[in-house]
Amino acid sequence: MAELTPMMQKYLETKETYPDCILFYRLGDFYEMFFEDAVTASRELEITLTGKSCGLEERAPMCGIPYHAVDGYLNKLVAKGYKVAICEQVEDPKQAKGLVKREVTRIVTPGTNLAPQALDETKNNYLMCIVYIADRYGISIADITTGDYFVTELEDSAKLMDEIYKFMPSEIICNESFYMSGMDLEDLRNRLGITIYSLDSWYFDDAICRKKLLEHFHVSSFAGLGLEDYDCGIISAGALLQYLIETQKNSLAQLTHITPYTTAKYMMLDSSTRRNLELTETLREKQKRGSLLWVLDKTKTAMGARLLRKYLEQPLIEKQEILKRLDAVEELKSMAISREEIREYLTPVYDLERLITRITYGSANPRDLTAFKTSLEMLPSLHYILEEMQSPLLTGIRGDLDTLEDLCMLIRDAIIDDPPLAMKEGGIIRDGYHEEVDTLRRAKSEGKDWLAKLEEEEREKTGIKTMKIKYNKVFGYYLEVTNSYKDMVPDYYTRKQTLANAERYITPELKELEDTILGAEDKLFALEYDLYSTVRDTIAGEVERIQKTAKAVAALDVFASLALVAERNNYVRPKINEKGTIDIKDGRHPVVEKMIPNDMFISNDTYLDDKKQRISIITGPNMAGKSTYMRQAALIVLMAQLGSFVPAASANIGLVDRIFTRVGASDDLASGQSTFMVEMTEVANILRNATSRSLLILDEIGRGTSTFDGLSIAWAVVEYISDTKLLGAKTLFATHYHELTELEGKIENVNNYCIAVKEKGDDIVFLRKIVKGGADKSYGIQVAKLAGVPDIVIDRAKEIVEELSEEDITTRVSEIAVKDHDSRKKPKTKKYDEVDIAQMSLFDTVKDDDVLEELKNMDVGNLTPIDALNAIYRLQNKLKNRW
Repeated sequence: MAELTPMMQKYLETKETYPDCILFYRLGDFYEMFFEDAVTASRELEITLTGKSCGLEERAPMCGIPYHAVDGYLNKLVAKGYKVAICEQVEDPKQAKGLVKREVTRIVTPGTNLAPQALDETKNNYLMCIVYIADRYGISIADITTGDYFVTELEDSAKLMDEIYKFMPSEIICNESFYMSGMDLEDLRNRLGITIYSLDSWYFDDAICRKKLLEHFHVSSFAGLGLEDYDCGIISAGALLQYLIETQKNSLAQLTHITPYTTAKYMMLDSSTRRNLELTETLREKQKRGSLLWVLDKTKTAMGARLLRKYLEQPLIEKQEILKRLDAVEELKSMAISREEIREYLTPVYDLERLITRITYGSANPRDLTAFKTSLEMLPSLHYILEEMQSPLLTGIRGDLDTLEDLCMLIRDAIIDDPPLAMKEGGIIRDGYHEEVDTLRRAKSEGKDWLAKLEEEEREKTGIKTMKIKYNKVFGYYLEVTNSYKDMVPDYYTRKQTLANAERYITPELKELEDTILGAEDKLFALEYDLYSTVRDTIAGEVERIQKTAKAVAALDVFASLALVAERNNYVRPKINEKGTIDIKDGRHPVVEKMIPNDMFISNDTYLDDKKQRISIITGPNMAGKSTYMRQAALIVLMAQLGSFVPAASANIGLVDRIFTRVGASDDLASGQSTFMVEMTEVANILRNATSRSLLILDEIGRGTSTFDGLSIAWAVVEYISDTKLLGAKTLFATHYHELTELEGKIENVNNYCIAVKEKGDDIVFLRKIVKGGADKSYGIQVAKLAGVPDIVIDRAKEIVEELSEEDITTRVSEIAVKDHDSRKKPKTKKYDEVDIAQMSLFDTVKDDDVLEELKNMDVGNLTPIDALNAIYRLQNKLKNRW
C-alpha cells in the first residue's frame, strides 16, 4: 500500500490543525498549496494548477507562489473572505537534521490583515465580535493595525445595525446564537461585503474570557478597566482577544487599552441617513469627492484622516464636549501663522499608529524605522508651537504629545539614513555605532589590503622575497615558502602542509586575520540583524508612549484641518443650545457650494423649535432645491455637533440626539422591495425610533403609490410627528402634495414654506430661495419641458391638465382638515346627517342603494382624515365598477 512522503505527512498534520484555512506551506523559495487548497487557490488567484508526487498512486493537486511576492496573492484571497494560515520554516535549513521544522506563524483574515497595500490609510480596518445572549448583544471592536479596542452592549437589533454601519468592520466573529437572532446575515455578507465567522462555544466561556482580559491588561479586577457593568461586553471582548491570540501568534502588545462606551454618548445616525447625507461617500459613485468628508478633510496625516472620519460618523450630543472642540478650532483659525506651521510640521509625519504595530509584531523593516525617525523629528517643533495655545483641548494635546527624543536619537545613532528593505542582508547599522560591526565591515571590504600588507611585512621581516599568502578551502589562508628559502623561516611559523617544492605555514597574526576575514559577511549580516532587532524591540517597549503621542498628533491634525476649512470657506462658529431651537441664517450646503462655480449658491434661513415652529412643510417644483435645502440644514446641525464651524452667516444649534432622513426613491430589487416598500420601511424606522429631540428630514413621503394613498400617508405622518404625545420631533417635510399646506393653521406647530419660482410665459426660473407660504401648484409640466421632454408630449399634457380639475380633491382635503381640527375641540360622538355626507361626496346624485346605505351607516364623526379619504376612494371605485 502506497504511503505519503514524510513531507506530505507533516503538511497534512498541519492542515488538520487549521482545516478552515488555506495553508501557505513554505518550501524553499515558494509557498505551496496542496489538494483542495490548491484547487481553490488556483481558481481564485488565477494561477496554474499542477501536481506533485506525494507517495500516493496519483499526484497531489498543487500550486505555488514565490515567497517574495506573497503579499499580493495573500491580499487577494483575504479580500474574498478566505482565512490563510502562513506556515514558515522556523529553523535554518543548513543546520536542520532531516525535515526542516515548520510552524504556522500567523493566520490572516479580513479583519487581521496588516499588509499596507491591503489597507486604506484613511480608514480603520475593524474586526467586530458580536455575542447574543438572553436577548442582549455584547459588542467589541478592535483594529489591530492601530491598537483601538472598544466594547459596548445593546438591547436591540436596530441599534446593532447602527453600530455595524458606524464601524463598517471587514470581519465579524460571533457565537452560534447570533445566527438565530433574526439578523439578516446574508445582507451583511452580500451587500456590505462583511465576512462573518461563527466561533466554537469555548471562545465565549465566561471564565476564560475574564481570565484572558485580566491577564492581557495586567489588572486584578474589571473595575480598573471600567467594564464591571458590561457582562455581555466582557464575553465579547474576551472572545475577540482569544481569537486574535489564536490568529496573530504574538503578545498583541499594541492593544494597550480597552475603551467601554455607550451609544447614548453620540448622535445616532442610521444607515439611510449616512447614505442620504453622503457623509463619507457619494450616493451613486461611492466616491469621496462630493461627500462632506471631502470638504472637511484637509488633514496631513493618515492618523488625522481616520480620526476626522470617526468624528464625522459619531457626532457628539454633550454640549461641553462640543464647545471644547469648537474652542480648539476657533483658536487655530485665529492663529493662522501658527496653524500653517503646525500643518507644515505634520506633512512629513508618517502613520505612527500602524508603524508601531508593525514594530511590535517584529515585521517592521529598516525603512519603517527611518520613517518613524522622520516623524519623531517633527514632534519637538509641534510641542513648542502648542505652548502658545490656550484652549483646553489644545493644552491637553500638548500634555499628551511626548516628543520621544530618546527614541529618535536611538534610531538616528543606530540606523543609516537610507537603509535597504531587507532586514538580514546587512547595510543597516551606521558606522561608529558598534565596534565589532565596524571591524567586520572593514574586514569584508578591506581584507585583501590587509593580506597584502601582512605579506609585505613578513617578506621584510624574514628576507624571503618570494613568500606569498595564498588560500584554499581546506587550509584557509597560509604563507607559502619555496624549498630554497625554507631555512630562512622564523621559529614562530607553524607548518601546515608540505608540498614537493614548497612548505605552507601559518602565523598567529595570519590566523587572527583569517578568522576576521573568513565569514566576515555572514557574521556581519547576523550581527547587524541582531542590533537592528534590539533597536526595534526597544521602540516596541514604549508602545504606550507612542500610541498616546499618535492620538495627540491625530487630534491636532483634525482641528487644524477644520480651522483651515472654516477660514477658506467662510464658515462661522455655531452657538450650541439645549432649548431645542435651530436658527440658521443664510445657511449653505457645504458640498454643493463647492461644486458650483463663482459663488453662485443661494443661501437660505432655517428656523425650527419645540413650539410653534416644529414642522416646516416645504412645497415647490422638482429640481427647485427642496432636497438641497433640507440636507444642508441637517449637515449644518451635524457639523456643529462634531465640533466644526458651519457654512452660514450665523447658526444657533439646538442639540439633537438623532438625525433621520428619508430622501429620494430607489428599488431594492435584490431583496424584492419596490420603491414604495423601501420608502415605507424607512418611514417606519423613523417613526418608531425618533424622539422629541431628533431632527427629521422627510422628502416626498407617499410618492410611490396612488394619489389618494400617498396623500393620506403623508398627512398622517405629519399629524403623528406634530403630536407631542406621540413624537413631537423637529421636521423639515418636503412634499409635492401642495394640498398639505392646508394643515398650517389647523395644526398649531405646522408652517408652510416654498421654493420661490419666477414664471416667464410657459417657462419657469428656479430662484432657489425659501420663502414663507405654500406653493399653489407643482409646475410639473414646466419641469418636464426643462428636462427636454418632446414638445408634442408637453402640449398634450397641457390639454389633459385643463380637463382634469383638481378642485374636488383640494376642496375635500380642506373640508377634512377643518372638520378634523374641529373634532379635536369637541367629543367625537356626533354622526353626520345626509346633508353633510352629500356635501363631502362627489357622487351624491348617483342612485346606488348599496353605496348610500354604507354612507348612512358610516360613523364619520370618528373617522380620521386617512379613513375619510380611503372611504371616499373605495366608494368611488365601487361606483366605477372597479370592484
